[in-house]
Amino acid sequence: MRVIRNIDSLRKIIKKRRVRRDSVDLKVSKIIDKVKDCGDKALIDYTKKFDKVKISAKNIQVSESEISAAFGDLNSSLISSFKVAIENITKFYKSQIPKTKRVKDPNGKKLISRYIPLARVGVYIPAGTAPLVSSVYMSVIPALVAGVGEVVLVSPPDQEGRVNPFILAIASLLKIKKIYRAGGAQAIAAMAYGTETIQRVDKIIGPGNEYVTEAKRQVFGQVDIDMLAGPSEVVVVASSNSNVDYIIADLEAQIEHHKGLGIVVTNSKRIIRALRRSKVKGYALRVRNLDKAAQIVNEIAPEHLAILTKKPHALVSKIKNAGAIFLGDYSPVALGDYTAGPSHVLPTGGSSRFFSTLSVKDFLKENHIIRYTKKAVLEEYEILEKIAGLEGMKKHIESVRKRIENELNKGA
Repeated sequence: MRVIRNIDSLRKIIKKRRVRRDSVDLKVSKIIDKVKDCGDKALIDYTKKFDKVKISAKNIQVSESEISAAFGDLNSSLISSFKVAIENITKFYKSQIPKTKRVKDPNGKKLISRYIPLARVGVYIPAGTAPLVSSVYMSVIPALVAGVGEVVLVSPPDQEGRVNPFILAIASLLKIKKIYRAGGAQAIAAMAYGTETIQRVDKIIGPGNEYVTEAKRQVFGQVDIDMLAGPSEVVVVASSNSNVDYIIADLEAQIEHHKGLGIVVTNSKRIIRALRRSKVKGYALRVRNLDKAAQIVNEIAPEHLAILTKKPHALVSKIKNAGAIFLGDYSPVALGDYTAGPSHVLPTGGSSRFFSTLSVKDFLKENHIIRYTKKAVLEEYEILEKIAGLEGMKKHIESVRKRIENELNKGA
C-alpha cells in the first residue's frame, strides 16, 4: 500500500488513469467505418483478425440449439443462484418504474409527461478468460423491467468459435432470443449502424476494454449509450475503529478487476500503519477528520464507496458524488457486484459527478403532451408575444395571433 502525502499527489494518479490514447481513437474509427461500409463481411474479417476465429454470415447469430446446449454446463445449484440474483435485481428495478404525470390548470390547459420504452437495446458482454456473466443480468434486467421491445446481446467467441455457455444460459433465462458472436469495436459498430444480420439498436450498454469504450464514444449520437466506463475503482473511508481486514478485503476485491484501483481515506494513524505493513495494492491518504474525507470522496467521485466508520449513516448525507455507496461492516462491495439488487453498471473515472447508476429510466424516453383551451391561449398570448418579440420570432407570434383573431371574428 502506498501512502499518499497530500491530495495533489492523489489527483495526479487519478488523472493518469483518465487519459485517452489517440492511437486507439484512430484504430476504432477505421473499424467503425469498415463495418458501416461492409456489414457482416467486416465482422467476419475482424473476428478472424482479433479473435483468431473463422465465422461465416450464417453463424454470426447463435443458434437456438447452441443456446439450449449451454445449460449442460450448469448444475442445478448454479441455476438456482442465478435465479435468486435475477429475482433480487428485478424486484429492485420494479420499484423504479415512473408513472405518467399530469398537470391541469383551471383554464383547461393540460400538460402530460409520459414514458415510452425504447424499441431495441443492445448489450455488450466481454468474454476473455473470465466472462462477466453477472453483467448479463445486471445490464439486461433494467431494460426488461422498463418494457424495452427487444434486447439483443453480443459477445466475442472463444478460440473454438463459441460464445461462453454461461453467458448464453443466463441470456436464455432472461428470454433473450437474439445473441451474436461478435466482439470489440466492430460489435459496437454493428449494433449502432446495423449489418445484414444484426439490426441496429437504439441504445448500447455494457462494459468493455478501451476499444469498446472508445467505439461507444464515437457512435454516441447515432445511438444512445449507457456511459463511458473505465476500470473498476473503490474508495474506502475508514476511522480508528474500522476493521483493517475488511478494508483490505474490499480493496483486493476491486483490484482483482483488470486495472482496478483501491483508495483508502482515513483520519486514523493506526489504519495508515496497518495498511503500510500490508501487501495490498492501492493508495492511502490520511486526513484531519471525516468531514475532510467526505470532501475528498466528492472530488474523486468514485464508482464504489465503502464507508466502514462506526457511524456510516452520519457521513453518507455529505456524499454527493459516488456510483454506489456501501454502509457498514456487513455491506461489502462484492454483494453489489452480484446479488444485492442495484445494477453494478456504475459511472467510473470521476463521472459520478454527472452520471447515474444504470436505471429503468435509462431505457425510457420521456415526451410531453400539451393541450390548450381557447381560454388558456387568450390568457398567455401577451406573455408569448413579449418573449417571442424579444427574440425576433414574428412567425411564432403570428401562429398564436391567428387563433386569437379567429375567435374574435367568430364573436363579431
